[in-house]
Amino acid sequence: MDKHYDVIIIGSGAGGGTLARQIAPSGKSILILERGDWLKREAKNWDAAAVFEHNRYISPDTWYDRTGRPFQPQVHYFVGGATKMFGAALYRLRREDFGELPHHDGISPAWPITYEDMEPFYTRAEEMYHVHGRHGLDPTEPPSSAPYPCEPVSNEPRIQQLFDNLTAAGFHPFPAPSAVMLDERNLAYSNCIRCQTCDGFPCLLHAKSDAEVVAVRPALNFPNVALLRNAKALKLQTNARGSEVTEVVADVAGEREVFRGDIVVVSCGAANSAKLLLLSANGAHPNGLANGSDQVGRNYMFHNSQAVLALSPEPNPTMFQKTLALNDFYFGMDGFTYPMGNIQMIGKSLGPMYRGEKPLETLLLPAELLGDVARHAIDFWLTTEDLPDPSNRVTVDGAGNLTLSYTPNNQVPHQKLYEKLKSMLSQLGMYPNYLIPRHIYMKTDIPIAGCAHQAGTCRFGTDAKSSVLDINCKAHELDNLYVVDTSFFVSIGAVNPSLTAIANAIRVGDHLMQRLA
Repeated sequence: MDKHYDVIIIGSGAGGGTLARQIAPSGKSILILERGDWLKREAKNWDAAAVFEHNRYISPDTWYDRTGRPFQPQVHYFVGGATKMFGAALYRLRREDFGELPHHDGISPAWPITYEDMEPFYTRAEEMYHVHGRHGLDPTEPPSSAPYPCEPVSNEPRIQQLFDNLTAAGFHPFPAPSAVMLDERNLAYSNCIRCQTCDGFPCLLHAKSDAEVVAVRPALNFPNVALLRNAKALKLQTNARGSEVTEVVADVAGEREVFRGDIVVVSCGAANSAKLLLLSANGAHPNGLANGSDQVGRNYMFHNSQAVLALSPEPNPTMFQKTLALNDFYFGMDGFTYPMGNIQMIGKSLGPMYRGEKPLETLLLPAELLGDVARHAIDFWLTTEDLPDPSNRVTVDGAGNLTLSYTPNNQVPHQKLYEKLKSMLSQLGMYPNYLIPRHIYMKTDIPIAGCAHQAGTCRFGTDAKSSVLDINCKAHELDNLYVVDTSFFVSIGAVNPSLTAIANAIRVGDHLMQRLA
């Protein structure tokens, strides 16, 4: 089948879905190719055993680590991409994250744009994704041109107690920026019901501000926008000179189809976007499309992250736990001058999650005991920046198999952050010295399987010799190829990357609207 569109967008997540929504009013013909389907709305959306123990919504993909060992990546292929399962935590990078920043293990390089360049798009992204929050409490917070569009999600009693204890101890907790469609002033008409099944679960009510709900579906209200599901892009073909993409070859429900577009946008996730470009090698681009710099696939980052739980003497009956965050140690602390990172709450742990995270270790433990641990657990997510390293990379072999080679770095600051939180527990009304790792992505025992925060494989920059994309996220070497997922990141900071991907998609969308005019 031979079809022509003004714009073809490959992928419908935070980058591709948002971009589609942004350029939909152009009137130009836009095709979204999504390798997955609608995520089925079913009771198992909220079944912890189905989601965490049985991996109901995880892709059956097989990737390989640097030793050739296979693993199942924790990726999700649906309309809305990874946002269907995300925790809806939409943080801005700090202003300093856009500049060169010394870390324990090296330098986090400067971006080719500043925080001030990105700020208006952060504000628009927060509006589009219904972000709840409040400015002025986080000492590391960069300036904002507008308040959050929604009031912060309120703390339930046990988390409010934690907030008060942190404040009394001299720290600066702040409301976590949360992208949910919650109206606490009019709960009878609120989409969100503050359930326990938000972080890591799909939302049965479509009340989480994921890319399907707030971007793709609104884009499809425009008659010029089409969505083709179960359509996996296999290769990008170029003209003889290799100066522009002419065709997208895709597997559509098992059949090979070809689509032609004036502009082609890749937004498959950092690993798969690199894979698609590498698989698209041709005579003009022998090392992969847009890869004259040899940077496609390199500098893969995904954060030094760890889920931990502390134990409270009293039960923690909190339902919606992700309402508090702490950045006091983002740039270090007394006695350690290097950045350490972010502490935030994560979704309330439930007994079946532990079974899914460590099936062998919990096999002989009764469900009642796991449930009791969960009832007293207060759950934190610790994030430290990992640094871009050209040896941490995605490669593809002749059979199309993806290898993710990754060696951890910047581990000392992450350990410092863990130890600091552990030292604070007695001040926070919890049992001291009990800060227990929760291996959220350890259904397989390979850490790199947890790739929710993947970034960096097609970095943008002003020098075509050291970057893949220009500052508008167009490939240096092709006139009509763009990449708008987290592949463009130069560094990853220490907060969730989704909002930056969304804001950048709006920024690139403005550029494309001018180009399409």
